[in-house]
Amino acid sequence: MANAAESSKYEILTITKGNRTVRLDGKTTSFDYYESVLSPNVTAVMTFIDTGGSVSYNEDYDSQERIGSIYNALPITGQEEVRFKIKSKLGTLDFSNNPLYVNGALNPGEESNRQGVALSLVSKTAILNQEATVFKKYSGNIGDSVRKLVKEYLPGYNVAVDAVSNSYSFIGNSKSVFDVICSLGPKSVPGGGGNPGFFFYETREGLNYKSIDTLITQNSSEPNRYFRTDALRSGVSDSVNDFKISSMSVSKNQDVINALKSGVYYSRNLFFDPKTFKYEEIIYQLSSNGIKKSLGKNASFINAKNFTRTHYHIKDVGTLEPTPAGSVNNDPKEWQAKSTMRYNILFTQVLDVQVPCNPNLKAGDTINCDFEIVTQEKKEQGIPDPVQSGKYLIIDLCHHFDPKRSFTSMRIVRDSYGLYTNKNKS
Repeated sequence: MANAAESSKYEILTITKGNRTVRLDGKTTSFDYYESVLSPNVTAVMTFIDTGGSVSYNEDYDSQERIGSIYNALPITGQEEVRFKIKSKLGTLDFSNNPLYVNGALNPGEESNRQGVALSLVSKTAILNQEATVFKKYSGNIGDSVRKLVKEYLPGYNVAVDAVSNSYSFIGNSKSVFDVICSLGPKSVPGGGGNPGFFFYETREGLNYKSIDTLITQNSSEPNRYFRTDALRSGVSDSVNDFKISSMSVSKNQDVINALKSGVYYSRNLFFDPKTFKYEEIIYQLSSNGIKKSLGKNASFINAKNFTRTHYHIKDVGTLEPTPAGSVNNDPKEWQAKSTMRYNILFTQVLDVQVPCNPNLKAGDTINCDFEIVTQEKKEQGIPDPVQSGKYLIIDLCHHFDPKRSFTSMRIVRDSYGLYTNKNKS
């Protein structure tokens, strides 16, 4: 039976410039596709070897239209369309109808009879973003503003937006549309309450503006649990080893000093009202304000004895209005300290793992991981470590394909410990 870690099949892999299309599937030596909840666009890097005779020179460059290499004869100068459909045992990565575009091309090695080429690829949204400078004023619900920005500056694209409960008036200030939307993330509070903090990112399914609470409480993307052990499990016929974690390293497990410096657990917050010239002081402590939803049993926190950072904020009163009347524009008391806590706590544990290729996985998905207990005593199969095992959020993801193997590398994070979540906690 085929293994998910074996080489995948390029059903479609072409590069198109104008009305000329060239196949790359028999020439490609590696293909890496990337997603991240920290990136508003997907990217890819591919390399191929060209022995020449692939495409004829355009008559604008060569009146004899001789045959040459793709890099020189097409030629590759940027923004060429690359369409691909790569099929592995567990799924298909399909960009045949939504191509990526060449951002840059390198020719790292060339001989008289062959040429190596490396292409950097980006989604169309990355190009549109560079052409989109936001000047206008936007008001009302933040979620509605995100939809308007995408509609106006990224034509042909839609964005999946979680419900947002608060409103905010702002001006683009000549920033790109990506920068504007990303800046709204910490200021957004989920509909129905919850902890502030959103991510704006792109996956193979499109653009997303999702709250941290939504991402961590969603059902895991796979019915199978990924597991880490030094031995293969029995049951090869039912593909159980397609979900074996082949390598794992811990990039971070707490950073108490930096967390205290950032005021993650205990912060003093001063808010100045320019209308009344009065200060308001509010103390936020994680143990009392709490994290309502987490990936494990309870969000991890340090029981700080005193505030470790002071945040200063000037309230926005009448900045975008003719008179300083009315309420504060998106009162920072509702999100500033809380979103700082939420983003930092989410990255309490950071793990880098590699598994057999699974194109169904996306950035922003959650997966269940079982890590074996480290002990000299007899180990029972199926008994995971009760602290490190559990539900994790995929922050970064790479699907790698080459002629010999296919695998998925992920950076996964967790804000707590334990096998079970507290997503129903009120």
